[in-house]
Amino acid sequence: MKLLVTGGCGYKGSVLIPLLLADGHSVISLDTQWFGNELPEHPQLTNLKLDVRDVESIPLQGVESIIHLANIANDPAVELNPTLSWEVNVLASQQLADRAVRSGVKQFIFASSGSVYGVKEEPQVTEDLILLPISVYNKTKMVAERVFLSYADQMKVHCIRPATVCGLSPRMRLDVSVNMLTYQALKNGRITVFGGDQTRPNIHIKDMANVYRHFLANVDLPSGCYNAGFENLTITDIANLVQARTGAEIVVSESNDPRSYRQDSRKLLGTGFQQQYNVQTAIEEISCAYNNGSLPDGKSCYTVKWMKHLRLEG
Repeated sequence: MKLLVTGGCGYKGSVLIPLLLADGHSVISLDTQWFGNELPEHPQLTNLKLDVRDVESIPLQGVESIIHLANIANDPAVELNPTLSWEVNVLASQQLADRAVRSGVKQFIFASSGSVYGVKEEPQVTEDLILLPISVYNKTKMVAERVFLSYADQMKVHCIRPATVCGLSPRMRLDVSVNMLTYQALKNGRITVFGGDQTRPNIHIKDMANVYRHFLANVDLPSGCYNAGFENLTITDIANLVQARTGAEIVVSESNDPRSYRQDSRKLLGTGFQQQYNVQTAIEEISCAYNNGSLPDGKSCYTVKWMKHLRLEG
């Protein structure tokens, strides 16, 4: 199958694309490469350094499915330039979906976010709950979902709402909860927990990649939104798991971050998907990589810091 993956050089794309190539797909990766390019060369891979906003330059001839990962990711990064985030996360996404339909693309898989639910008290946060996003990032994801689903009568549209992703990637992120706390523990022997009672769902990056592969292999699944998160843990729970692996001290500070939500992924599991990895897997992998000197830990591993650096560089 010929695929287009936007944001292909990102944290998730750098794990996903080698798996897609191993599956025998022909892949076009599209990315600004602001955070570098760690994709291996492959005869079935076309790696384009291109901004998703340049929609008319995106090659869609023969593309059967699109996995749309490209976005300005996470709340603090979006707040750096909300206008840019609306342009990338919503406007360019709508234009891409419109071109996809006109080009005969059969399936559009969108990387949304579990944070579209906002702060929820319900013990089981399912896909039919009202969305109450509390940040610009969450709002762009919610609006983009609605845009894509408006095309569901012309192509299959699968909006995946991932939990917080964790684990190793060639384009590493050390600013997401599990990765960040594990790295702090390994480097400093101390974990700083802000608040700690906030509950966050989690998903290992290999499971995340496998979710996208699952929908590619099951293109006839009903269009709609699907949660993808399997471990609803408090930040303190995560810190305790990291401490058990590393022996690090835990220091608790106050937090003004109200985000706390769970995910119920029974809809996804009902399609036949099976979880294979967990938070403990991610902690172990990161620890091993750190101890053998192979863990990427440069400035580009921190989205906001790197975007500020790029802005200063013009």
